[in-house]
Amino acid sequence: MAKIKVALVGVGNCASAFVQGLQYYKDCYEKEKSIGLRHLYLGGFHPRDIQIVAAFDIDARKVGKDLSDAIFAAPNNFSKMLDVSPLDVKVLKGPVLDGIGEYTRDVVEISNQSQTDVAKALKENDAEIMVNLLPSGALKASQWYAEQAMAANCAFVNVTPNFIASDLEWAKKFENAEVPLVGDDLIDQVGATTLHKTLLKLLSTHGVCIIETYQLDVGGGTESLHTLERAKELKRIVKTRSVETALPYKAEVVAGSTDFVDFLENRRDSYFWIRGIYFCNTPMQIDLKLSTIDAPNAGSVLLDVIRAVKIALNRKLKGAILPICAYAFKRPPRLVSLEAAEEMFTNFINEKTYE
Repeated sequence: MAKIKVALVGVGNCASAFVQGLQYYKDCYEKEKSIGLRHLYLGGFHPRDIQIVAAFDIDARKVGKDLSDAIFAAPNNFSKMLDVSPLDVKVLKGPVLDGIGEYTRDVVEISNQSQTDVAKALKENDAEIMVNLLPSGALKASQWYAEQAMAANCAFVNVTPNFIASDLEWAKKFENAEVPLVGDDLIDQVGATTLHKTLLKLLSTHGVCIIETYQLDVGGGTESLHTLERAKELKRIVKTRSVETALPYKAEVVAGSTDFVDFLENRRDSYFWIRGIYFCNTPMQIDLKLSTIDAPNAGSVLLDVIRAVKIALNRKLKGAILPICAYAFKRPPRLVSLEAAEEMFTNFINEKTYE
């Protein structure tokens, strides 16, 4: 298969897990040994078919380094799972814009190197898919990189919760540019939102009437710090609306990020509380805690997204690609149930029509 040439925007913990994952799975050809992946092959593409050809960041400890070294540079705190072979991809300096907030001003060391002409770099490296891994609060920077992607005829994957794929105006821009767009806010592989939705769906299907429920997340790492300062309300809106789709009726639902705890490092603790009534108006209550490592949660889903976007490119599709958005993101252009999203994605990969 031809290589899927990818550019990464933001060389943080998610980028570190993703790059290490490409190394980890590249020689895996048996499904039984591909633990941690939903799809070893997707549309005929294997993880080893993904090639990172460009990367952009603003931190002096990463800019100018080979990506294989930069992923382990501070302030990244996701663990080193394995040695990564040199990638011959030098991390280039991007614009700062709103990529740094007050809470992270002392955490990130801004490089004094000249800003790269991003669109030119994308073209020179034949990049075909740009993956936006910027902090949640970096709205202007996310939009700026989306513009660069269109200028370089690149598809755009918006991992952040900033509204781009779900924004009609932006979707129209990508349609006019004749390149695919997917987003917004990537779903975690072992994610609190998906687990919450699954529990609510199971209970309501069994006749339980959910009255109130909440999901609260606490994490460490720079992304949690960015979220606390600049994207707390945005994340709450996105997560709450996503969780609400699991129920066929109205209930009191709250879902969002609540705080940053430094010593958690790249760990995230999620707390769930569900109250409802069942047979003969009998009350029930669930109180749960989920603890995960944040960075690798994006890996498996992102591998699927990149390969699916390559399929969209091969089919010359343009604008927001709903089956990919619904399958892999909390805030797609149209919210659908988990079951509908799975069916849409499967039909898309198998070239069946979808509604």
